[in-house]
This record gives sequence, C-alpha cells and structure tokens, in this order.
Amino acid sequence: NMPHSEVGDRCYEEGMYEAAKLLYSSVSNFARLASTLVHLGEYQAAVDSSRKANSTRTWKEVCFACVDGQEFRLAQLCGLHIVIHADELEELIRYYQDRGYFEELISLLEAALGLERAHMGMFTELAILYSKFKPQKMPEHLELFWSRVNIPKVLRAAEQAHLWAELVFLYDKYEEYDNAVLTMINHPTDAWREGQFKDVIAKVANVELYYKALQFYLDYKPLLINDLLLVLAPRLDHTRTVGFFSKDAMQHAAESRDAELAEKLLQWFLKEGKRECFAASLFTCYDLLPPDVVLELAWRHNLVDLAMPYFIQVMREYLSKVDRLDASESLRKQEEHVVEPAPLLFDFDGHD
Repeated sequence: NMPHSEVGDRCYEEGMYEAAKLLYSSVSNFARLASTLVHLGEYQAAVDSSRKANSTRTWKEVCFACVDGQEFRLAQLCGLHIVIHADELEELIRYYQDRGYFEELISLLEAALGLERAHMGMFTELAILYSKFKPQKMPEHLELFWSRVNIPKVLRAAEQAHLWAELVFLYDKYEEYDNAVLTMINHPTDAWREGQFKDVIAKVANVELYYKALQFYLDYKPLLINDLLLVLAPRLDHTRTVGFFSKDAMQHAAESRDAELAEKLLQWFLKEGKRECFAASLFTCYDLLPPDVVLELAWRHNLVDLAMPYFIQVMREYLSKVDRLDASESLRKQEEHVVEPAPLLFDFDGHD
C-alpha cells in the first residue's frame, strides 16, 4: 500500500499528469504539484502552487516553463522570486536571452528594482541590457542608480556600445578623471559638455592632459578657450603655457584663416602682458591682421617700438603693391593707346 506521494511520482514519470495532479493535491506536495501543472499547461495554477511550495527551485522550474509557453506575465511573477538571489540571476538571464526574449527580461528586471531585496547584480545587469538594446534608457538609469551598479562592468558595456556620454559620466563617478577627459576629447560630438568638461578637468592631476585639453579647445571650441584658461591657470606652468599657446594658437589662427580669432589672441596677449607673444603673432598671423587695428593696439599699450618691425614690413609691402599697381596701370594704358583726358589744372595765383 504505497503512500500517495510515491504513487503520484510513478504517475508523473509515466506522464499521467491528471492522476499525479490529484494525488499531489491530496497530500499538499506543492512543489511536485507545480511541476505537474506545468506539464498540463495550467500555468496560473502552477504559479499558485509555487507560492505555497515557496522554494527557489520550484519558482525556477515554473518560471522557465512559463517562458517556454510564452506566458510572460506569469513568468515574471515567478522571476521576481528568483532574481533577488544573486547566484541565481545569471542562469535566469541566460534562459531569457538564449531564447531572444530581451524585452521581457528587461521588463522583469525593471519590475524587480523596487523590491526590498534588490541587489547590485540586478542594477548592473539591467544597465548592460540597456546598453545593448535600449540605450535611450541608459542615462536615466545611471543618473538614478550609479551608486548601485558595478561600475567597471557597466563601463565595459558602455564602451562596447559606444555610449560615450555615459562613459564620461561613469568615469567621473568612478574618479577616473583622466579617462573622462580623454573620452570627451576623443568623442566630442557625443560626449563633450562645456560645464562637465571644466568640472572634470579641474580634478585631473596629469598636467599633460591640460595641454591636450587646450589643444582640443583650440581645434574644437576656440572661442571658449578663455573659460578653460580660467580653470587651468592656477595649475599651469606659465612659461610653458605661453609658449604652447602663442605657438599653437597663432599657428591655429594662421592655418584656419580665422581673422577674428587672430585679433582676439592679440588682445588676450596684451591683457596678459605677453609682449613677446604680441610681437610674434604679428608675423605668424601677418596677413590676417588689419594694420590699422594693430597700430591702434600698439599705440594704446605703448608698444609701437615693439611693433615697428611689423609696420616697416607693412609699409614696404604697401609701397611695392602701389608700385606694382602703377606699373601695371601704365602698361595697360600703353596697350590700349588710350588718350587720357588732360587733368584739370587749377591756377591758384590769379584767382583771389
């Protein structure tokens, strides 16, 4: 005379699920009952039975069965009892992912974040899923939960997904300021934000990066360079910076044919009292600068002597230009054999 439970097992193994269901119910063996109900496709009843059995193994079995039967709402009810166990999370994620159910997996994890037993693994895995499948949800997720994710893991995912702005955000939180700055410099279109760049560069310890940042601003945001200098000024080696700047900024203005920038630089050199730079840039940016502007600046700042070689050069060029014009004009007239009208001569003497 076998106990019902054993008879139930025998029926179950023989695939006689209706019989097994009755036998397991009669002895309240909820774990086995849940397994049996799954086979009968009675998913809702299987979930109710799992609740009574309340063992992770049963929850998992019913969850996976519901996924197979595409009963995702019920699968999620079970899943919520599984994901809170850090050591069970990976298998559940794999089960959904291998079958291509990313949306459903994301919904499950989103629903689970509010649970009291939510742990770092859940926040981290959801971030990784967002990076692959829903990048638009990544910024808000990190903004809210950056302190609850495994940052190195999420950094790797963000980098693989080319989410540069998120990468900068994470590097900043992780106190890897050098990497944050380099990411902004290398991917300015996505990652550069003016305020953030200034905040982060102020926390960088590597002086070489300051010069890299200056170069980046010269190439990318020349009009904002003053703001950057305000942040960096206290940390820079002054002589090197002036050297770097004058050389690079003047070079940049000259190469980009940017007259406005060239003029701004002149004014900046004067404001900073960089007389040599002022003099040097007159030649580097020679043909970009209007001589009258240079003359006025030099006069206002008592630098006419310093600018004199420049003015001599300007005069020389103007005169040779005028000579060339005269020559070509007279040549043109000779060629055209034009008879010039006689100039009007004023005789000042006899007309008082």
